[in-house]
Amino acid sequence: MKCSHIALAITGAILTVCSLGAQQVKTDYDHSANFSQYKTYSWVQVKTSDSLWDSRVKADINSALASKGLSELPAGGDLAVVANRTTQDQQTLNTFYDGLGGIGGGWGWRRFGGGGFGGGGFGESTTTTETYQVGTLIVDLFDAKTKSLLWRASASEDLSGKSDNNIKNLDKATVKMFQHFPPDSGKR
Repeated sequence: MKCSHIALAITGAILTVCSLGAQQVKTDYDHSANFSQYKTYSWVQVKTSDSLWDSRVKADINSALASKGLSELPAGGDLAVVANRTTQDQQTLNTFYDGLGGIGGGWGWRRFGGGGFGGGGFGESTTTTETYQVGTLIVDLFDAKTKSLLWRASASEDLSGKSDNNIKNLDKATVKMFQHFPPDSGKR
């Protein structure tokens, strides 16, 4: 019986970790903008909660924009780039049951006293709270002359305790963010 409790707890933990690890990437843009007119870009700001990440974020975005044919200028580019990376704590509740109780361990009717659940109830349960960090990167591209927002991408993902994993996830997120950049603004 104790082995089944352990197996249930392990299965619940694996499902929780798998559901938390999904990377979410979203993009939006000004559908009336002609992106073909933009050939250069300049940085306005890179802001993260950890200065080590400033250069990582900037390098990944520079690589993505260069792969799209854009050139970086120290100042005066066609596009102005702003990137912000934040982290915040999230919580999830995990409830584990030690059995569904009673004979047969299932749903049923009581023999006496009318309807209800039979078999002695659900047994004991334990609920724990798990706190984890979620990192979010937001990249905005503005028309440098009009200061109008042209394109925004955001990526959110659970952070790992290992820096190398977070760096790999940043690389993957940046590729996803710029996968369909520049957008085909002629089609909706």
